[in-house]
Amino acid sequence: MAIVRPLAEDEIEATLREEVQFFKGPLGVIPNSVRTMAHRPELARAFTNLNIAAMTCHGAVTAEFKRLLGYVTSFVSGCMYCQAHTILGSERFGASEERLNSIWDFERSAHFSEAEKAALAFAHAAAQVPNAVTPEISERLKAHWDDGDIVEIMGVIALFGYLNRWNDSMGSALEDLPVTAGEKYLGPTGWGVGKHR
Repeated sequence: MAIVRPLAEDEIEATLREEVQFFKGPLGVIPNSVRTMAHRPELARAFTNLNIAAMTCHGAVTAEFKRLLGYVTSFVSGCMYCQAHTILGSERFGASEERLNSIWDFERSAHFSEAEKAALAFAHAAAQVPNAVTPEISERLKAHWDDGDIVEIMGVIALFGYLNRWNDSMGSALEDLPVTAGEKYLGPTGWGVGKHR
């Protein structure tokens, strides 16, 4: 159960309400996490701008793949809310059924390139506490991605690190669309709504 009630859309400050419409494209909804942040509009605004910056594509890292990086980060952190949101976002940005069904076991999946596996392994290590990025993991990443792409990859990992802490600590309630995606694709991982009711 959520610690703080998410604001209804008509309760959100008018200018901010326009800005957070951005989330409806990738997710079909304004997430309850953002609706909760909206109690302090400047926090919600800063988060929305960071989200736009991190999730916009500037190089070879696609919108679909950024959501899969977010999924791996959230899987490691154990945030069921973000796992459901990122798997839904990946689906909405064109991830194949095969990629969605095997992302949790990406190293053994034939549906990811070596470059993608290197980035996903980096996300897996970077999301751990304590951090598990080794020189070998970094070199593997650098063998496939340029500096700008690595900055984008790390931006996604850091963004979801923030969201994982926010949503798990605040008990953000999951919306219907992400619940459906989580149930469809994440059953083998032991995924469930848990405290995000």
